[in-house]
Amino acid sequence: MSVTFQRVSFDDTAAAFSFRDDRELKRIYWLFWLMNLGWLTHLAKYLIPIVIRLHLPVRKWIRNTLYQQFCGGETLEDVMQTAKRLDNAGMHIILDYGVEGKETEEVFEHTCTEYIRMITYASRQSNIPFIAVKMTGLARTQLLEKLHAQHTLTEAEKTEWQKACQRLERIVKEAVQHHIGVMVDAEESWIQSPIDELVMKLMQTYNQQSAVLFQTYQLYRTDRLALLKSHVHQAKENGFILGAKLVRGAYLEKERKRAAEKGYPSPVHANKTATDKDYNEAIQYCMNYLDHVSCCIATHNEKSCQLAIQLMEEKQIASNHPHVYFSQLYGMSDHISFNLSKHGYRVCKYLPYGPLEDVIPYLMRRAQENTSVAGQTSRELRLIKQEIARRKAMPYVH
Repeated sequence: MSVTFQRVSFDDTAAAFSFRDDRELKRIYWLFWLMNLGWLTHLAKYLIPIVIRLHLPVRKWIRNTLYQQFCGGETLEDVMQTAKRLDNAGMHIILDYGVEGKETEEVFEHTCTEYIRMITYASRQSNIPFIAVKMTGLARTQLLEKLHAQHTLTEAEKTEWQKACQRLERIVKEAVQHHIGVMVDAEESWIQSPIDELVMKLMQTYNQQSAVLFQTYQLYRTDRLALLKSHVHQAKENGFILGAKLVRGAYLEKERKRAAEKGYPSPVHANKTATDKDYNEAIQYCMNYLDHVSCCIATHNEKSCQLAIQLMEEKQIASNHPHVYFSQLYGMSDHISFNLSKHGYRVCKYLPYGPLEDVIPYLMRRAQENTSVAGQTSRELRLIKQEIARRKAMPYVH
């Protein structure tokens, strides 16, 4: 059967910002303008967590700027309004419980319960096919580090790890029952191996009929492309569908700094060109094996998205193929998300929620990312300015 394609332009600002009214556009413009001041973002990265801890009167300002732009609300119930707005705009959601940093068994159990609540909530919505899960929300970082280094665990640690594995399996079982996908976030390289092994083990059990569980591959790492290919081979050999979320990576400075301090070779590529090469090759590889791979192309890079579109056209893969999703963060790169969606591609916004104080680390990374990724903030500003001008030029309708 032939498949008809339409060319996708990321310059259609009317489609990109149909989700936003005039007032919102102006607010977003000034927020990105502030984030474009590198020194201010760098200063805020250190000051905001401090002023929040000291209970200084800045909560309202943060809530009305960074928080409103990049988060869906404080509670699962708060998310409903944002989810409905995105649904009305034809956008899917990867729902994320954005709380980080607390490491007790009680908190891990609470987080597990929250993930299960998310699955139940998602199953009742028409546009939430996935939730995101962080293993550092279910297990101690030091325990993961010890497992990664293949150090011998104490009996207590073995029990602790068993409980963490059971938590993830409980989440996956619930997801299977409700037909919701689970995307396990990637972590730092020194704690990643036990997560990889656990997720692959569970995939062999739960991804037999469809891709429920997804592994995240950070392609800025020099070894991830080879690992992806190995995992695709395992899926083919063992008769399951590999869930593969493709990202460039979130811990670049941290990875390089630790490698330099501890005297081992950096696990990440030396430059962006090498990362881009591996990322784009990963897209090509997944497209070649869609019978065995369900992939989520999670990127703000226009060229990578255009490559995926081109490959789908060449291979006559339908734009709404169930094994191909695109994803961008909520509050960023709407020109990619909404223009892809307009042309029939499956697109998700990664939507975190949680108490303001607990999602500060996430918000700081978003602000830093907009400053450090070449041209990211300038691109957002240019497109928003273009859309504001377009709306002003429209004839007034009585």
